[in-house]
Amino acid sequence: MRLRCGLGQRVYQEVYGQNAWHDFLREEHGMCVDESPQHNPHRLLHDVGPVEVLNLEPVDAVTVTTLMDNSLDLFMPDQGPAHRVGPQPRPARRCSVMTDREVPDALIAEHGFSMLVTISKAGHEHRVLFDAGASPDGVVENMRRLDVDPSSIEAIVCSHGHFDHTAGLDGLLRVLGPTGMPVLIHPHFWRRRRAVFPGREPFELPTTSATALREVGFDIIENQQPSFLLDRSVLITGEVPRVSGYEPGFPIQQAWIDEVWQPDPLVLDDQALIVNVRSKGLIVITGCGHAGVVNISRYARRLTGEQPLHALLGGFHLNGPLFEPLIPRVLDDLALLDPQVLVPAHCTGWRAQHAMAARFGEAFVPNSIGTRFTF
Repeated sequence: MRLRCGLGQRVYQEVYGQNAWHDFLREEHGMCVDESPQHNPHRLLHDVGPVEVLNLEPVDAVTVTTLMDNSLDLFMPDQGPAHRVGPQPRPARRCSVMTDREVPDALIAEHGFSMLVTISKAGHEHRVLFDAGASPDGVVENMRRLDVDPSSIEAIVCSHGHFDHTAGLDGLLRVLGPTGMPVLIHPHFWRRRRAVFPGREPFELPTTSATALREVGFDIIENQQPSFLLDRSVLITGEVPRVSGYEPGFPIQQAWIDEVWQPDPLVLDDQALIVNVRSKGLIVITGCGHAGVVNISRYARRLTGEQPLHALLGGFHLNGPLFEPLIPRVLDDLALLDPQVLVPAHCTGWRAQHAMAARFGEAFVPNSIGTRFTF
């Protein structure tokens, strides 16, 4: 089987040089220079040092509500743990071209991601916001439409520093006002970054302002290591070791380091959220999955003493020519982890989603804004 790269090869050569592509295939994808597959399970791209088993307390239940994603389908049926918002009367918006001058106040989709995590434990509920979407107002507007009270959120976790996961903090600031709410991030979250595409000017990603967040009173917590929230009920992975040997991060990314643009392909600030549901197992939520969805899933089990992976939700970053060749290998490794629920979202890509639907059957659950997943 040959790896058909096309644009992916040209992108990588444009960023890192003409001879870099074969090195990339050999060293980071476990491929030979002639592009034939080569099994290399021991290639370690990045490690995080000694890892101890952490006591993640089981919760009685968790509900994950999709506040922002790339798609909205109001006619999608309920499936397993997924309860859809469906077409329903909403407060109307004025619309001059309608006979009655009104249309439903529709939910908003965008190239961004945000999920509300509600845990139930010992008769109490707690809410954590995981990511905040790509636009200033998308997430808060969807919260309003879904009757979610922003003031009920107790903490915010940012999966990484890319703007399509952080820009919605602006809307939350305006709704909440001054707040001491904790915001959990990795130290690389603040990096100034750009993506380099062939034949175009580099696209510099908007960078979140540390000053702006601190001035409004957010309690910024930077941690490279795993950390807990809500009395050990929620675990944030921190930096994820890259042990699969073939998940490359985001190869076209550069960062402004020491006053010069430098390669920054691993996106080390990429972190995930883990909850352990009693009698079920781990619920793992990823943002973009730049760390690699296989790496993240394996690390979640490693941190929790090899608890079973019950559900995996979020962006798996398998879209586009650099990542689509990895789909068969990723699916093989995910099958070994045996998730009972698989919800690919955001940057997973349609080819990967189709492949997962065919491979995982009823365990595959498509996402849509407004969906509530109850475990």
